[in-house]
Amino acid sequence: MQTKFTRRQILAAISAWSAAPLALIGPRLFARESTAQQQEESAGAHRYELKYTYSLQDLVGDLLHGERGDPERESDIPHPEWYSHETRRRFEAWGPDQRVYQPLADLADRPLSWKRQRVIATAARFIGYEYQHHHIPDWNPPADWPWKECCAGRNGRGVDCSNFTSFVYNQGFGIKMNAAIERQSELHSALEGHEHAVTVRKIELPDDYSDRAAALKTGDLVYIRGREDGLVTHVVIWVGGVCSSPSGAPMILDSHGGNVVDDWGRQIPCGIHLRPFREDSWYNRCAAHAHRIFGDA
Repeated sequence: MQTKFTRRQILAAISAWSAAPLALIGPRLFARESTAQQQEESAGAHRYELKYTYSLQDLVGDLLHGERGDPERESDIPHPEWYSHETRRRFEAWGPDQRVYQPLADLADRPLSWKRQRVIATAARFIGYEYQHHHIPDWNPPADWPWKECCAGRNGRGVDCSNFTSFVYNQGFGIKMNAAIERQSELHSALEGHEHAVTVRKIELPDDYSDRAAALKTGDLVYIRGREDGLVTHVVIWVGGVCSSPSGAPMILDSHGGNVVDDWGRQIPCGIHLRPFREDSWYNRCAAHAHRIFGDA
């Protein structure tokens, strides 16, 4: 009989394994229960590694072991009510809304490099989740629940692009930004609804690909148009120096469809994965601008 593990068990094991200053996250970091076949398929298309200068325990120990990272507390709606008739009536296919996490108490005292790497380490916990039009990643409704069609082909755990970026900054730092892609991409100087101003710096992207890649920093949010002269329809997290690719293309982390090929010529599955930001890619051709939460423009 196949043994299954919860995300909390998997992440706790990874944290114990990676106590050294250099932490690696490879293809077998799966943030959901999955079959051996699903894991093999995902690993085959995802061989990139994340390399941090801090241990995972230092970066996201509170998420690995504490209440903040509990998948059953991603919403203010109590977990036993996630699949109630009232939740279905209020939220339909989207499921429970994100809870508003408290700001990190020691955030101001942390180095800039730690803040940027925590963005990626927080986001990487969800590698392997599917692309779904849900508010929170661990929303996993029953088969008869309303479903908004997407590349996953069925309902299940997962989030779309802007709910993913919103959730990462929310859970990781207590910085809650609007999850609608249009609103999120139009943030100007401070995030709405915060008691204390959180600065959002808009980064205008150079035209040259190399200059563009050099201008972006780990943890930046890069907004992508649906077509070169169109509206913003997508957002990715710029990974930067904590991950490299054999081709030399900079890496991003996003929740996206399964139409991107990795450096080994394999289709990267639909959902949350590391993906290369190539010069000839849709990502680069249709990049609009970026937002920076940590660090100067």
